[in-house]
Amino acid sequence: MDIMLEKVQADKKDILFRLLQYSLYEESSNDQNDIGEDALFKYPWFEHYFVEEDREAYFIRDRKAENLLGFVMVNAYLQKNADGRSIAEFMVLPRFRRNKIGKEAAVMCFKKHRGNWEVSPAYGSSQAYLFWKNVIDEYTGGNYHYEDGIFLFSNIGRALHI
Repeated sequence: MDIMLEKVQADKKDILFRLLQYSLYEESSNDQNDIGEDALFKYPWFEHYFVEEDREAYFIRDRKAENLLGFVMVNAYLQKNADGRSIAEFMVLPRFRRNKIGKEAAVMCFKKHRGNWEVSPAYGSSQAYLFWKNVIDEYTGGNYHYEDGIFLFSNIGRALHI
């Protein structure tokens, strides 16, 4: 499948919010995130993705059919590096998992921003850990570090700032 990343515009943020809720629900069995009285998971940074330059959200789509396959949210809020990018949220819809769509979307994100990267797999999810380990290991040729639950690497051929 030929995929593309489509930047989420403000007029489509309700679609992203619904997808994010689904993703937060999936993760809640591991991270103990509770829904509020409004039956929604809290995500206090959501609106920031539409007003701050250092945050971006993308739909993952099938280029030909333009079907929605998932989403990715990227920001510049890092735990280990002084500068770079982080995958904040990432989800491929269950129907489209295990066919390299996630890997291709992740690599597209990495290529959009050269520099340091931090990726924290969903807390407590061995499946998320293995997905990111395999993607990052292949993408970097094994040139990454895993520290405190975070994959650290650079895609500009210089050492990581750890």
